[in-house]
Amino acid sequence: MADNRLARIGILTISDRVSGGEYEDISGKAINDFLDRVMRSNWVAIVRIVPDGTDSVARALIDMVEQEGCDLILTTGGTGPAPRDLTPEATRMVIARELEGFGELMRRISLEQVPTAILSRQTAGTRGKCLIINLPGRPSAIDVCLKAVFPAVPYCLDLIGARRIEVNPDVCAAFRPAA
Repeated sequence: MADNRLARIGILTISDRVSGGEYEDISGKAINDFLDRVMRSNWVAIVRIVPDGTDSVARALIDMVEQEGCDLILTTGGTGPAPRDLTPEATRMVIARELEGFGELMRRISLEQVPTAILSRQTAGTRGKCLIINLPGRPSAIDVCLKAVFPAVPYCLDLIGARRIEVNPDVCAAFRPAA
């Protein structure tokens, strides 16, 4: 029987080439590696790989929330300006509330690394008791973005009624207001 207290974190890689077996999923691995470093509480990864496109991404997100019970979903890929980069559109189709600050911070911090960060269209939002965050596709950019936004994630999960997570304070200075 599954432990209902165990945080369920979705890792959704969105790529025609990875889903088609042409490339290894190094972006999903980068997310998992970050979580292994930052998470103090026990958690389980729910991993999916889908091709680009609004329908495939929206279906995967809904399934990961409604069927898999994810508390947090971190997507990677499909956030650029190319015609098949439709992850933000698919995310907006399934979320109830958009949290624009996540995308704003990721673009700002990424601009310190590369001038093309202005082309990035990451966003975040909630569906039920799940927080969904769109990340870029490059592993180095994933790490930069997660380091920037993850301090807000535990408290956001608290506010939306998701399972509580604890992070390693030596890796991530998560903020929760004093009780």
